[in-house]
Amino acid sequence: MSETNYEIYEDKCQKMLDEDEIRFAGIINDDGILVSGGFKKDITPLESDEAKLKSFMEFVSKVTIRKEYDESLGPINYLAARRDKAVLVSFPFPVSKFVLLISANPSVDIEQLAAKVVDIFSGVK
Repeated sequence: MSETNYEIYEDKCQKMLDEDEIRFAGIINDDGILVSGGFKKDITPLESDEAKLKSFMEFVSKVTIRKEYDESLGPINYLAARRDKAVLVSFPFPVSKFVLLISANPSVDIEQLAAKVVDIFSGVK
């Protein structure tokens, strides 16, 4: 992927980070590596957030890119996990095989978050 494409993702991740309830917005590749975005500047990650997030990124990358149920159930729009201290949501970009991973405060409305992602990332493959 060219540097220009990374810049597009970076700008869009920053728009997500401008939302009050978002703690982390990043693009991960199919190897589970963060290629764009990151934690909000004024956020103090929860204890061992970064290590756990890296492990979760690898897991999400593998699960989200799988296609085995697409024909019968349709493609994955997003995967969400609500925890006591955070909500983790992943959005696949099937063409590029990238995944947008978001960590938000537990009070976030997942459906509104999904609509915001669609608005900001529309046109990204």
